[in-house]
Amino acid sequence: MTIREFERRAKQCLQSNPAQDRQTGLNQHQVLKFVDWCRLNGISPATGRRILKSGKGPIVTQLSARRIGITIGANAEWQASRARKIAV
Repeated sequence: MTIREFERRAKQCLQSNPAQDRQTGLNQHQVLKFVDWCRLNGISPATGRRILKSGKGPIVTQLSARRIGITIGANAEWQASRARKIAV
């Protein structure tokens, strides 16, 4: 590899990291199973069902006739909507 080629490749690496870009983009669309979503948020499955039934939970993805999931992006949006300021 010539010096010019080495410099060109180094410059390209600084501009973009395709592997990292793909992971960031796909991560938001990754679907968590309902039980995994409950575990991630530290709630029981019963509480998770109550939250979803009340309509105050994240957007649900219907995986099959009997199975649901929640995308990581929908979970993050839901968590952000639940954030509140603490009065000191």
